[in-house]
Amino acid sequence: MGAETGAADVRASHGGAASVDDTVPEPDAAADAEPADERRGTRLDDWWGRMLATPRRRALWYWGGPILVTLLAAVLRFWNLGHPQAIIFDETYYVKDAWTLLHNGYESDWPDEADDDFARGDTGIFLDAPAYVVHPPLGKWMIALGMAAFGADSAFWWRASTALGGTVAVFVLAMVARRLWPSTIIAVIAAFLLAVDGNAIVMSRVALLDNWVMLFALLGFWFVLLDRAAAKRALEERLGEARAAGRDPHYGPAIWARPWVVAAGVAFGAACAVKWSGVWFLAAFGVYLVVVDALARRRAGVPFWLTAAVLKQGPVTFVLLVPVAVVVYLASWTGWLVTDGGYYRHWADEAGNAATGWLAWVPHALQSLWHYHQSAYTYHIGVHGPHPSQANPLTWLIMFKPTNMYFSSTDDGSGGCGADTCWESIIGIGNPLIWWAAAAASVYLVYRLVRYREWQTGVILLGLAAGYLPWLMYLDRTVFQFYSIAFQPYTMLALTAVIALVLGRRDDPSWRRIRGITTVAIFLVFVLAVSAFYYPIWTAVPVTPQFRQLHFWAPSWST
Repeated sequence: MGAETGAADVRASHGGAASVDDTVPEPDAAADAEPADERRGTRLDDWWGRMLATPRRRALWYWGGPILVTLLAAVLRFWNLGHPQAIIFDETYYVKDAWTLLHNGYESDWPDEADDDFARGDTGIFLDAPAYVVHPPLGKWMIALGMAAFGADSAFWWRASTALGGTVAVFVLAMVARRLWPSTIIAVIAAFLLAVDGNAIVMSRVALLDNWVMLFALLGFWFVLLDRAAAKRALEERLGEARAAGRDPHYGPAIWARPWVVAAGVAFGAACAVKWSGVWFLAAFGVYLVVVDALARRRAGVPFWLTAAVLKQGPVTFVLLVPVAVVVYLASWTGWLVTDGGYYRHWADEAGNAATGWLAWVPHALQSLWHYHQSAYTYHIGVHGPHPSQANPLTWLIMFKPTNMYFSSTDDGSGGCGADTCWESIIGIGNPLIWWAAAAASVYLVYRLVRYREWQTGVILLGLAAGYLPWLMYLDRTVFQFYSIAFQPYTMLALTAVIALVLGRRDDPSWRRIRGITTVAIFLVFVLAVSAFYYPIWTAVPVTPQFRQLHFWAPSWST
């Protein structure tokens, strides 16, 4: 995308000699003439510099900061994870599907009203008949990991792997943020926002699929960023060798040694193998890789840089990325392919169904799988039934209609909230301060992309667009706010980008730096306080009806 600039290297774009804990200046900050003798930075900056004065301390902070915020995320996701001991919301599909995948290799049917029996530990009542499911298997295999190790008698274990995935995503986001900005402080802030947000917490504590789409797509994004730096170095080395040998590289080399592109293919293929919406991340970042290659060649002085990126390096990148993703996707169907009981498994074996002519050579199992995909796609585009928690995608960024996933009430004083009537809820309400600030920041980054063409801004918006914009094609479908978890890391990065601008740099004028640190500190303290206030209705803690009502800051949240 056009977000690449001549200062492509992260360190170069932020002043060349910036330390890992410098924060990000406005691009036009140099235009603000300041008196030469004006004090720079703050006493806090001086103290922090002394704290990180040795390589050992810098290394401790470099890894310790992200690890600490990841531990915070783990506590918020794993505490009391087994409550409620009940199948809630769409766990009715994915938990039971995961359990039958372990036993039959394919998703199997269950007797009517099986949820309560399953929650009581009667988990062996599934049938051999196949169930018709419309999502690929990988997300359900991931849910099955905890049950495979420890059984399905406890809700903790059918949710544990999803909680672990959500925790890992916090650490990955810190790594991504540090690739975007050379600052551990900024990386920790980005991870903190995801760690304490309600939508991310709820989606890590309920065994649904969307958390896995988020994690695998975020991993793919990280790998693309790692490749960006590695490919730039490889290109410069190869061009330097060619020029030293007296050759004029009109197109530049085709670079095959790009392991991070292969890793990205694995990650994006895994996202697709959880839900088909993962394909948009694969497509968006696949195009991004080609654009980055083109601009890297232009900066390196390759005469036919665009032709080389599209026609020479582009096919190589495609081979390293897309077929790998396809193999990962097909591998996720292994259980269905190697067993005989899956839905539509023998469709092509029935008279009149198998392909003829030039496609007749395709194995019947793959023909049946293709038919299954056609049927599932028809189902997806035809989902129009009303649901009390459905949310129009146009409203997702402002969190107009959160998803109410669980509600329980006691009226006999036994609920544990200190009153006769106690309510328990699991509602996917994000922290309002985070969500509304992130929505505003995302809009602001569009302006910054046009005005300054920062590559960090461009790639953040690309991830957001890949996860969000495709849903605008399905405004008449029944969809839910919690789908937004797939692109939430990018809204957190958008907010982090603005926070970095507010913080400024350690060499900013003292008054500006103090103002920035104070503003960000106050905001983060309020974010933490609001998360503490909302945590009970994210985690089914018993509360009074009056206390629960205090959390509905918009009329649409309470219905």
